[in-house]
Amino acid sequence: MPSPFLESLRREMRLRGYSLRTEKTYLLWIKKYIYFINKQHPKDTGKAEVVAFLSMLANERHVAVNTQKVALNALVFMYHKVFNQQLGDLGFTLASKQRSLPTVLSPKEVAGILEQLNGRNRLIIELLYGSGLRVSECLRLRVKDIDLDRKSLTIYDGKGRKDRQTLLGRSVVKSMNAAIEGGIAQQRTDNQSGVGCSLPEALSRKYPNAYRSDAWAFIFPSSTLCIHPYTNQLCRHHLHDTVVRRFLQAAVQRAGVTRKRVNCHTFRHSFATHMLAAGSDIRTIQELLGHNDLSTTQIYTHVLGQHYAGTTSPLDALSW
Repeated sequence: MPSPFLESLRREMRLRGYSLRTEKTYLLWIKKYIYFINKQHPKDTGKAEVVAFLSMLANERHVAVNTQKVALNALVFMYHKVFNQQLGDLGFTLASKQRSLPTVLSPKEVAGILEQLNGRNRLIIELLYGSGLRVSECLRLRVKDIDLDRKSLTIYDGKGRKDRQTLLGRSVVKSMNAAIEGGIAQQRTDNQSGVGCSLPEALSRKYPNAYRSDAWAFIFPSSTLCIHPYTNQLCRHHLHDTVVRRFLQAAVQRAGVTRKRVNCHTFRHSFATHMLAAGSDIRTIQELLGHNDLSTTQIYTHVLGQHYAGTTSPLDALSW
């Protein structure tokens, strides 16, 4: 039986338009906090308990700085937005995060990994690398988001709830067209049983027959049907990211790329770095990646070593 309190928090987040991923994460941390305070009602606790919880995460659990920040955001949402209770200055400083350089593959390594893949799986990794997509953005692509004539694709409601356009490599047009036709065919088959793709709740209410439209079909549909978490209707969602992670790790091993830690996001890092190395303007790369702050994009100049432009190692000046 779900907790009435947690269900009320869930309703509040949905009312405010929080993503399903954020909803799950916030509820997880709030639940952990409730266990930490020995199942007291959070409304009866406050600043002191929050500080103690965050300190426990840092000193006993040794969680990463970003994890600690997510936990804090979840508690701030609960106290500020739901209880209308200001925590004020916690007198607590989150651990500072050292700048870490992203792992970047060489073009040869990218090609080697792609050679181990084919069909749908290869297309997904080609989009991560060729368009600079996050894996969640790639898997959420629908037919309407692709413009094969202009060689572009549109990301709707990306990170930070922003829309953006990015480029589509010419080399994937043929396989993308095949994926589009496959997604539409799957949707039409589902429609014969009265089922369709999962849709945003507000859209499905406004356009109840939208699930029959080819435009809303997923490019990478899941192989199974599921129950929509908001409407409780049977539908077909997009492929889950764990599927991508499994086949990617197998391909990386087969390609012999064992000296680097490779995950889905590595291809987005490689996209930006290789674009920069090819002479693309950093502002253009910022737009393609959807970064708010140019300083986020500038990390790739450090990967390239361009902040040392015009300098050479003294070793190279030695005459042998």
